Amino acid sequence: MSRIGRMPITVPAGVDISVGENNTVTVKGPKGTLSRQIPAAMRFEKGDTGAWTVSRPDDAKQNRSLHGLTRTLLNNMVTGVTAGFTRDLEINGVGYRAQLQGKQLVMNIGYSHQVIMDAPEGITIAVPAPNKISVSGCDKQAVGQFAANIREKRPPEPYKGKGIRYAGEFVRHKEGKAGAKKK
Repeated sequence: MSRIGRMPITVPAGVDISVGENNTVTVKGPKGTLSRQIPAAMRFEKGDTGAWTVSRPDDAKQNRSLHGLTRTLLNNMVTGVTAGFTRDLEINGVGYRAQLQGKQLVMNIGYSHQVIMDAPEGITIAVPAPNKISVSGCDKQAVGQFAANIREKRPPEPYKGKGIRYAGEFVRHKEGKAGAKKK
């Protein structure tokens, strides 16, 4: 039995979960509504205590693989509509900075032009300082993907450490080119 898959999903007050046709689970909460279709073999049921559980029909390899994954995805949906998810990024480099213009993120990151990115639906961008970006929303996958798209515009380079990195990310520095000895 999957250790993660057998754990119950506790649902806080103010969150409504419904299972529709084709195993579509909809979670409504104070921060928004999320919907996801879970695999047909997985069963998502409400227990006696109000907690939800995910069960699998048998111990086939495919079902064992999906058991823990399905429970984690559903738990992330509940967490997303109650607390939300945030991903912080840092910009390092002389003259590198970001600013918010309406719903657009405008970054000066060493190119001859400004890099402008639009926030997708359900994603909120904040720029608390010129060298910090905060991406938040209720869908964990969408928050992580948009943060990865921002980082992709100028990933940190290993020689001087310039670029965009996740907060707390360690970038291993390389030693520069060694000069040739003069005779």
